[in-house]
Amino acid sequence: MAKEVFGGSPLAVTIGILGNFISVLVYLAPVTTFYRICKKKSTESFSSLPYLVALFSSMLWLYYALLRGDFLLITINSFGCVVETIYIALYLIYAPKQKRKTTLIIIVIMNLGMFCLIFLTVHHLSKGLHRANILGWLCMTFSICVFAAPFTIVAKVVRTKSVEFMPFTLSLFLTISAVMWFTYGLFLKDMCIALPNVVGFFLGLIQMILYAVYRNANKVVIDEKKKTIQELDNVVVVSETRPVQTPPQKREDDELVVIPLETNMKPM
Repeated sequence: MAKEVFGGSPLAVTIGILGNFISVLVYLAPVTTFYRICKKKSTESFSSLPYLVALFSSMLWLYYALLRGDFLLITINSFGCVVETIYIALYLIYAPKQKRKTTLIIIVIMNLGMFCLIFLTVHHLSKGLHRANILGWLCMTFSICVFAAPFTIVAKVVRTKSVEFMPFTLSLFLTISAVMWFTYGLFLKDMCIALPNVVGFFLGLIQMILYAVYRNANKVVIDEKKKTIQELDNVVVVSETRPVQTPPQKREDDELVVIPLETNMKPM
Protein backbone atom coordinates (compact mmCIF):
# COMPACT_ATOMS: atom_id res chain seq x y z
CA MET A 1 0.00 0.00 0.00
CA ALA A 2 2.80 2.37 0.94
CA LYS A 3 4.51 1.60 -2.34
CA GLU A 4 1.41 2.50 -4.29
CA VAL A 5 0.85 5.76 -2.45
CA PHE A 6 4.43 6.99 -2.13
CA GLY A 7 6.17 5.22 -4.98
CA GLY A 8 9.42 3.26 -4.71
CA SER A 9 10.57 0.42 -2.47
CA PRO A 10 9.69 0.31 1.25
CA LEU A 11 13.27 1.31 2.11
CA ALA A 12 13.09 4.28 -0.26
CA VAL A 13 9.77 5.31 1.31
CA THR A 14 11.30 5.09 4.79
CA ILE A 15 14.26 7.23 3.77
CA GLY A 16 11.91 9.65 2.04
CA ILE A 17 9.82 10.03 5.20
CA LEU A 18 12.99 10.67 7.23
CA GLY A 19 14.03 13.17 4.56
CA ASN A 20 10.68 14.91 4.93
CA PHE A 21 11.12 15.11 8.70
CA ILE A 22 14.63 16.58 8.42
CA SER A 23 13.47 18.99 5.70
CA VAL A 24 10.73 20.25 8.02
CA LEU A 25 13.48 21.05 10.54
CA VAL A 26 15.41 22.82 7.76
CA TYR A 27 12.41 25.00 6.96
CA LEU A 28 11.81 25.72 10.66
CA ALA A 29 15.46 26.46 11.47
CA PRO A 30 15.13 30.22 10.73
CA VAL A 31 12.29 30.56 13.27
CA THR A 32 14.77 31.82 15.89
CA THR A 33 16.10 34.33 13.37
CA PHE A 34 12.66 35.73 12.65
CA TYR A 35 11.77 35.73 16.33
CA ARG A 36 14.77 38.00 16.81
CA ILE A 37 13.70 40.15 13.85
CA CYS A 38 10.16 40.53 15.22
CA LYS A 39 11.44 41.24 18.72
CA LYS A 40 13.87 43.93 17.59
CA LYS A 41 11.58 45.10 14.78
CA SER A 42 14.60 45.16 12.49
CA THR A 43 16.12 42.80 9.92
CA GLU A 44 19.60 43.99 10.98
CA SER A 45 22.21 42.44 8.65
CA PHE A 46 20.11 39.45 7.64
CA SER A 47 19.55 38.94 3.93
CA SER A 48 16.28 37.94 2.27
CA LEU A 49 18.05 36.17 -0.61
CA PRO A 50 18.27 32.68 0.99
CA TYR A 51 14.51 32.69 1.63
CA LEU A 52 13.65 33.98 -1.84
CA VAL A 53 15.80 31.31 -3.47
CA ALA A 54 14.39 28.62 -1.16
CA LEU A 55 10.83 29.64 -2.10
CA PHE A 56 11.64 29.56 -5.80
CA SER A 57 13.27 26.13 -5.47
CA SER A 58 10.26 24.79 -3.54
CA MET A 59 7.92 26.07 -6.25
CA LEU A 60 9.95 24.29 -8.96
CA TRP A 61 10.20 21.04 -6.99
CA LEU A 62 6.48 21.12 -6.30
CA TYR A 63 5.81 21.40 -10.03
CA TYR A 64 8.30 18.57 -10.69
CA ALA A 65 6.71 16.38 -7.98
CA LEU A 66 3.25 16.92 -9.47
CA LEU A 67 4.53 15.83 -12.89
CA ARG A 68 6.17 12.73 -11.40
CA GLY A 69 3.36 11.98 -8.95
CA ASP A 70 5.81 11.79 -6.03
CA PHE A 71 3.70 12.23 -2.88
CA LEU A 72 6.67 12.76 -0.53
CA LEU A 73 8.09 15.54 -2.68
CA ILE A 74 4.64 17.13 -3.01
CA THR A 75 4.06 17.29 0.75
CA ILE A 76 7.45 18.68 1.77
CA ASN A 77 7.63 21.29 -0.99
CA SER A 78 4.06 22.44 -0.32
CA PHE A 79 5.08 22.94 3.29
CA GLY A 80 8.22 24.75 2.14
CA CYS A 81 6.27 27.17 -0.06
CA VAL A 82 3.99 28.14 2.84
CA VAL A 83 6.81 28.57 5.39
CA GLU A 84 9.13 30.53 3.08
CA THR A 85 6.24 32.84 2.11
CA ILE A 86 5.67 33.60 5.82
CA TYR A 87 9.37 34.35 6.33
CA ILE A 88 9.48 36.70 3.36
CA ALA A 89 6.32 38.49 4.53
CA LEU A 90 7.88 39.07 7.97
CA TYR A 91 11.07 40.28 6.33
CA LEU A 92 9.16 42.79 4.24
CA ILE A 93 7.37 44.10 7.34
CA TYR A 94 10.55 44.86 9.29
CA ALA A 95 13.06 45.56 6.51
CA PRO A 96 14.24 49.14 5.87
CA LYS A 97 12.97 50.84 2.74
CA GLN A 98 15.90 49.97 0.47
CA LYS A 99 16.02 46.29 1.47
CA ARG A 100 12.23 46.03 1.12
CA LYS A 101 12.44 47.50 -2.37
CA THR A 102 15.24 45.11 -3.40
CA THR A 103 13.33 42.11 -2.03
CA LEU A 104 10.15 43.03 -3.89
CA ILE A 105 12.10 43.44 -7.15
CA ILE A 106 13.60 39.95 -6.76
CA ILE A 107 10.17 38.49 -6.00
CA VAL A 108 8.70 39.99 -9.16
CA ILE A 109 11.63 39.00 -11.39
CA MET A 110 12.49 35.55 -10.01
CA ASN A 111 9.60 34.11 -8.01
CA LEU A 112 6.88 35.36 -10.34
CA GLY A 113 8.45 36.19 -13.70
CA MET A 114 10.97 33.35 -14.03
CA PHE A 115 8.62 30.73 -12.59
CA CYS A 116 5.83 31.69 -15.00
CA LEU A 117 8.29 31.63 -17.90
CA ILE A 118 9.59 28.18 -16.92
CA PHE A 119 6.07 26.85 -16.36
CA LEU A 120 4.79 28.06 -19.75
CA THR A 121 7.92 26.93 -21.60
CA VAL A 122 8.01 23.44 -20.09
CA HIS A 123 4.26 22.97 -20.34
CA HIS A 124 3.87 24.00 -23.98
CA LEU A 125 7.21 23.05 -25.57
CA SER A 126 7.65 19.57 -24.11
CA LYS A 127 5.55 16.53 -23.36
CA GLY A 128 5.43 13.53 -21.05
CA LEU A 129 8.67 12.25 -19.54
CA HIS A 130 10.75 14.77 -21.51
CA ARG A 131 8.88 17.56 -19.71
CA ALA A 132 9.73 16.11 -16.29
CA ASN A 133 13.39 15.63 -17.28
CA ILE A 134 13.79 19.26 -18.35
CA LEU A 135 12.15 20.51 -15.19
CA GLY A 136 14.24 18.09 -13.12
CA TRP A 137 17.49 19.60 -14.38
CA LEU A 138 16.17 23.07 -13.64
CA CYS A 139 15.24 21.96 -10.13
CA MET A 140 18.71 20.52 -9.68
CA THR A 141 20.31 23.84 -10.67
CA PHE A 142 18.26 25.88 -8.24
CA SER A 143 18.70 23.34 -5.46
CA ILE A 144 22.42 24.02 -5.65
CA CYS A 145 21.61 27.73 -5.42
CA VAL A 146 19.60 27.04 -2.25
CA PHE A 147 22.58 25.31 -0.67
CA ALA A 148 24.90 28.10 -1.79
CA ALA A 149 22.59 30.99 -0.84
CA PRO A 150 23.83 31.19 2.79
CA PHE A 151 27.29 31.85 1.33
CA THR A 152 26.21 35.49 0.99
CA ILE A 153 26.89 35.58 4.72
CA VAL A 154 30.14 33.57 4.59
CA ALA A 155 32.20 36.52 3.31
CA LYS A 156 30.88 38.59 6.18
CA VAL A 157 31.73 35.83 8.67
CA VAL A 158 35.32 35.72 7.43
CA ARG A 159 35.62 39.51 7.36
CA THR A 160 34.13 40.16 10.80
CA LYS A 161 35.19 36.84 12.39
CA SER A 162 31.66 36.56 13.76
CA VAL A 163 29.01 33.88 13.12
CA GLU A 164 26.19 36.00 14.54
CA PHE A 165 24.34 36.13 11.22
CA MET A 166 25.06 32.56 10.02
CA PRO A 167 22.68 30.19 11.86
CA PHE A 168 24.43 26.91 12.64
CA THR A 169 21.18 24.94 12.88
CA LEU A 170 20.28 25.81 9.28
CA SER A 171 23.67 24.61 7.99
CA LEU A 172 23.46 21.43 10.07
CA PHE A 173 19.94 20.47 8.96
CA LEU A 174 20.75 21.28 5.34
CA THR A 175 23.71 18.88 5.49
CA ILE A 176 21.68 16.06 7.08
CA SER A 177 18.81 16.67 4.67
CA ALA A 178 21.22 16.46 1.72
CA VAL A 179 22.35 13.00 2.87
CA MET A 180 18.75 11.75 3.19
CA TRP A 181 17.56 13.06 -0.16
CA PHE A 182 20.70 11.85 -1.93
CA THR A 183 19.95 8.34 -0.66
CA TYR A 184 16.29 8.70 -1.64
CA GLY A 185 17.29 9.78 -5.16
CA LEU A 186 19.60 6.79 -5.51
CA PHE A 187 16.84 4.36 -4.54
CA LEU A 188 14.49 5.94 -7.08
CA LYS A 189 17.32 6.16 -9.65
CA ASP A 190 16.47 9.84 -10.03
CA MET A 191 19.72 11.78 -10.55
CA CYS A 192 17.84 15.08 -10.52
CA ILE A 193 17.19 14.45 -6.83
CA ALA A 194 20.50 12.76 -5.96
CA LEU A 195 23.13 14.97 -7.65
CA PRO A 196 22.33 18.40 -6.16
CA ASN A 197 22.40 16.89 -2.69
CA VAL A 198 26.03 15.82 -3.19
CA VAL A 199 26.87 19.49 -3.68
CA GLY A 200 24.57 20.40 -0.79
CA PHE A 201 26.41 18.05 1.55
CA PHE A 202 29.83 19.59 0.86
CA LEU A 203 28.56 23.17 0.96
CA GLY A 204 26.82 22.52 4.26
CA LEU A 205 30.00 20.92 5.60
CA ILE A 206 32.02 24.03 4.67
CA GLN A 207 29.55 26.25 6.52
CA MET A 208 29.78 24.12 9.66
CA ILE A 209 33.59 24.18 9.52
CA LEU A 210 33.51 27.97 9.31
CA TYR A 211 31.15 28.05 12.27
CA ALA A 212 33.55 25.88 14.28
CA VAL A 213 36.47 28.16 13.39
CA TYR A 214 34.79 31.49 14.16
CA ARG A 215 32.19 30.61 16.81
CA ASN A 216 34.46 31.76 19.67
CA ALA A 217 36.01 34.68 17.83
CA ASN A 218 33.11 37.00 18.61
CA LYS A 219 33.24 35.96 22.28
CA VAL A 220 36.94 36.83 22.44
CA VAL A 221 36.29 40.29 21.01
CA ILE A 222 33.49 40.91 23.53
CA ASP A 223 35.68 39.66 26.41
CA GLU A 224 38.49 41.97 25.33
CA LYS A 225 36.12 44.92 25.27
CA LYS A 226 34.81 44.05 28.75
CA LYS A 227 38.37 43.72 30.04
CA THR A 228 39.30 47.10 28.63
CA ILE A 229 36.26 48.70 30.24
CA GLN A 230 37.08 47.11 33.59
CA GLU A 231 40.67 48.34 33.38
CA LEU A 232 39.45 51.85 32.66
CA ASP A 233 37.06 51.66 35.61
CA ASN A 234 39.96 50.76 37.91
CA VAL A 235 42.06 53.73 36.86
CA VAL A 236 42.02 56.56 39.44
CA VAL A 237 42.74 59.91 37.95
CA VAL A 238 44.25 62.35 40.45
CA SER A 239 44.01 65.97 39.49
CA GLU A 240 45.95 68.65 41.41
CA THR A 241 45.07 72.24 40.86
CA ARG A 242 47.93 74.64 41.07
CA PRO A 243 48.01 78.36 40.51
CA VAL A 244 49.41 79.31 37.23
CA GLN A 245 52.69 81.05 37.68
CA THR A 246 53.43 83.80 35.30
CA PRO A 247 56.75 85.48 35.01
CA PRO A 248 56.90 88.76 36.91
CA GLN A 249 56.23 91.80 34.82
CA LYS A 250 58.15 94.93 35.25
CA ARG A 251 56.09 97.90 36.26
CA GLU A 252 57.18 101.47 36.02
CA ASP A 253 55.99 102.38 39.52
CA ASP A 254 57.90 99.44 40.99
CA GLU A 255 61.21 100.56 39.64
CA LEU A 256 63.96 100.67 42.21
CA VAL A 257 65.19 104.20 42.65
CA VAL A 258 68.74 104.42 43.78
CA ILE A 259 69.49 107.63 45.76
CA PRO A 260 73.15 108.45 45.96
CA LEU A 261 74.45 108.89 49.49
CA GLU A 262 75.90 112.31 50.03
CA THR A 263 78.38 112.95 52.81
CA ASN A 264 79.40 116.32 54.25
CA MET A 265 82.77 115.12 55.18
CA LYS A 266 85.52 117.15 53.77
CA PRO A 267 88.96 116.02 53.24
CA MET A 268 91.26 116.79 56.07
